[in-house]
Amino acid sequence: MTVGERRTTSTLRQELLRIEGTPDPVGGDLPILHGLPARTAEGAGFDEEMRRNLAYGAPHSLLPYTRQGDYDRVRAERELPAVVLENETLTATFLPSLGGRLWSLVHRPDGRELLHRNPLFQPANLALRDAWLAGGVEWNLGATGHWPLTCEPLHAARLTAADGTPVLRMYAFERLRRLTLRLDAWLPPGSPMLFVNITLENPAEQETPVYWWSNIAVPQQPDTRVLAPADHAFHFDYVSDLARVGFPQLDGTDRSYPARVAHAADYFLDLPEGERRWIAALDGSGAGLVQTSTDRLRGRKLFCWGTTTGGRHWQEWLSGPDHAYLEIQAGLARTQLEHLPMPGQSSWTWTEGYGLLTVDPQIAHGSWEKARIGAAEALDRLLPASALERAERAAEGFGAPEEVLATGSGWAALEIEAGALPASPLLPFGSPAAEQQPWRELLATGVLPATEPPAAPVTGRRWRALLERGARDWHALYQLGLLRLADGETEAAREAWTRSLEQRATPWALRALAFLAGAEAPGDAAELLVRAHVLRPELRELTIEALDALLRADRPVEALRIIEALPGTDRAHGRIRLAEAAAAHATGADDRVRELLAEGIRVDNMREGELSLDALWLAVHPGQPVPPAYDFRMSEG
Repeated sequence: MTVGERRTTSTLRQELLRIEGTPDPVGGDLPILHGLPARTAEGAGFDEEMRRNLAYGAPHSLLPYTRQGDYDRVRAERELPAVVLENETLTATFLPSLGGRLWSLVHRPDGRELLHRNPLFQPANLALRDAWLAGGVEWNLGATGHWPLTCEPLHAARLTAADGTPVLRMYAFERLRRLTLRLDAWLPPGSPMLFVNITLENPAEQETPVYWWSNIAVPQQPDTRVLAPADHAFHFDYVSDLARVGFPQLDGTDRSYPARVAHAADYFLDLPEGERRWIAALDGSGAGLVQTSTDRLRGRKLFCWGTTTGGRHWQEWLSGPDHAYLEIQAGLARTQLEHLPMPGQSSWTWTEGYGLLTVDPQIAHGSWEKARIGAAEALDRLLPASALERAERAAEGFGAPEEVLATGSGWAALEIEAGALPASPLLPFGSPAAEQQPWRELLATGVLPATEPPAAPVTGRRWRALLERGARDWHALYQLGLLRLADGETEAAREAWTRSLEQRATPWALRALAFLAGAEAPGDAAELLVRAHVLRPELRELTIEALDALLRADRPVEALRIIEALPGTDRAHGRIRLAEAAAAHATGADDRVRELLAEGIRVDNMREGELSLDALWLAVHPGQPVPPAYDFRMSEG
């Protein structure tokens, strides 16, 4: 019997989580060609560091990823693979198949769930690739927004710490920034806190922009108060510009009580240098989740949905009725609008702790100064900063995995074969899979085989060099254009796609050229996308893009003609019904719009911040309140 087997107070086990939910979201065939907008570096209270970080690092595109927009809202009982860590105090449930999310953290002595444990598995359009889930703790790496692997499987394995404590390791290769992520979680015997040690590695020689936020969803009660060691925050309400304000009092409201805040908003808490890094959400009794970290994880944030009809609808859309929640978050930068420069061939590490904090309720709900000082003192009693630093040093000694628990994608293994990513026994990435096979053939033969639809995209210097030398047919030229676009070279991308189109007319190159036409030539973009649709009329995501382009080009009659020729299953899709209503309104057929709205338009992938349904309702029902089912407004309503 080994030391690890003798320890019964700290365990790791695999389970199946039963939950009401939809099937997993399906990735599409169309790569995401757009990037993220560069942020303004002007604003109230910005220092020079923040100005640099705001202006830095927005990606040219979200390549090599494709959208994950194929899901619905038809739910049934299903199972999700889970890994559970447990000691005398806490039970932590992780979902490796969903970005490694910490789904549940239960304080065992009283059975209290410390996180917002979503009763539903319900994707919604809030992530960079579309599909996203509310609840638990989501790990976000890459660029501003919910990360590309939030609904993708990570590799997972078991290892054992020097003292015999079992450790869950989850790891991945994030392809946008080309970084490796290693996440080690463990619950030492008797520990009141779950430890999570995170290591990011940049294997490239060049600097890369980095973004990280741990997004922590917790229950929101009318008396929930969020505490952190800060007296100022950078406020962003999705309407006005980011600005530094006093916290928690703003416009006569104590914003540390999220249930009192009317509109959805971000409060990036400005923790002074030298303060311990922590944030907590405590209920009326002074109890709730606390998150703390070593110093590298600098930022803290409060997000709330607000109390408007739109804010309540969003929470029901994501978690069902009567499951209000808020988010407390922790990041590398002070705000989520910043990226940080990570030097080439470097690694960054920090350790986070999660547990139950209890504070005298008269202190927790007293003056801001007394509340945050009282919570800080309670945290020091629960877990001294020195104990968190010892945990980080212990994690430095964690070795290679002993047992594989879950398998992620084969992209890291492909990059190792290509020589772009070093192999490591600490991160056994396995072997490439079928999705990577075309690129393996390029490595072996110098020729990328043509496939229909095209091979899943890649990015990186090695792949571009191979295609710059050997792209001859429509498929290789199309992929070369994607690689050039990812590097920000739009004219070079146009040249490759034009040559691809000369070789063979495909919807893929037509769509890519339409993207480059964009807002400057909406008529040209619409024409190219209509041609693409004609070549692949059964590809719904392409149909939706063609309809959107026609509406932007003020060609609603043509959009209606395409819609009326679609099969019934496509025409009933929420996005296409919305396009039909918008086109009908543009032609003056408002009775048709009212009929569609009365029948019901449910857009399963309604985007965060999207106002299309409520704007359409108000356009044809002036002066009438927007029905809750159509109200997704985050700033009014």
